[in-house]
Amino acid sequence: MEAGILTDHECTALPEAQERIALGMKILIREGCAARDFDALMPLLARYDKELMFCTDDAYPDDLQQGHIDALVRRAIAAGMPFWNVLQAACATPVAHYGLPIGQLRVGDSADFIVVDNFRSLTILNTYIGGTKVYDRYEGVQPALHVRTRRTTAALPNNFKARPVGVADLQVEATGSKMRVIAAHERSLLTDVLTVAPRVEAGYVLTDTRKDVLKLVVQNRYEEAAPQVAFIHGFGLKRGALASTIAHDSHNIIAVGVSDTDLAAAINALVSSKGGMVAVCGDRQELLPLPVAGLMSDEEGTEVARVHARLRTMAQHMGCRFEAPFMTLAFMALPVIPRLKLTDRGLFDSEHFCFTPLFC
Repeated sequence: MEAGILTDHECTALPEAQERIALGMKILIREGCAARDFDALMPLLARYDKELMFCTDDAYPDDLQQGHIDALVRRAIAAGMPFWNVLQAACATPVAHYGLPIGQLRVGDSADFIVVDNFRSLTILNTYIGGTKVYDRYEGVQPALHVRTRRTTAALPNNFKARPVGVADLQVEATGSKMRVIAAHERSLLTDVLTVAPRVEAGYVLTDTRKDVLKLVVQNRYEEAAPQVAFIHGFGLKRGALASTIAHDSHNIIAVGVSDTDLAAAINALVSSKGGMVAVCGDRQELLPLPVAGLMSDEEGTEVARVHARLRTMAQHMGCRFEAPFMTLAFMALPVIPRLKLTDRGLFDSEHFCFTPLFC
């Protein structure tokens, strides 16, 4: 607050949210794919609607097809939260806080509003912007909006200099009898630290699917550098590997997998495509290219959603236990969120704010 930060979307429990609200901060109740805080923070709506907003903060395109902020509004109303408090947090508070040029149904305002079927299911029938109908539930997006959002051709910016890796680049020499392992959790960005006896063969540490100890790799994609390798618990993969160039906040290549062969194939698929999300299992590969900075697709949203759904299904068939495997993976390289993460410079302990060795 002293530094001028006025909003927080990282709250996961009522006490910390109430503390920030008391200091004058606005709280964004987050419900993404990997981080789900809506149920824990929803009771705040009964009292603090003018200090609250909703956000998704990392949601898959196929999930967005099922709803966005409107879905959170329906959930809150169905849970018994006061109707007008919910609408205040979803609509009016963000407009007021950010000074958005959007009408609020006051005399003289721009006519920006939606028409719904009723006050419970809130099915959106029409959307108006500046008094012009731009969406109709039965006719789709209206011509007026197509004119404003005409597609243009532009260069695809992408800083990508990573080199292909080989199996040897991913080998980890056993230099101790105990090693630190990142423990990832479902629906959480926080991790714990496990101390595990490594499975060793010919002097190198191997993955151990019986204990769910898999390899985690981060490779700098902005310059040629050796990959950093650590181990992680929680993903549950029994075979194959997953990799992505969405890896907060630096967005290097991050991969998790069972075998070095599949890990190398997954990483090299992203090197070849210069960004994306990929699942590899032996000869099978499912790839979603992300040619815009390794973070975005230039395809239609429906196509991106379709391919991503296939990726998630393949990850589940490979044994992954997480509902949002790629989103969880993306946060395993974010060192500012406790407790142990892997960066392109090695393991980072956020509690002591320093790098830490793999072996204890």
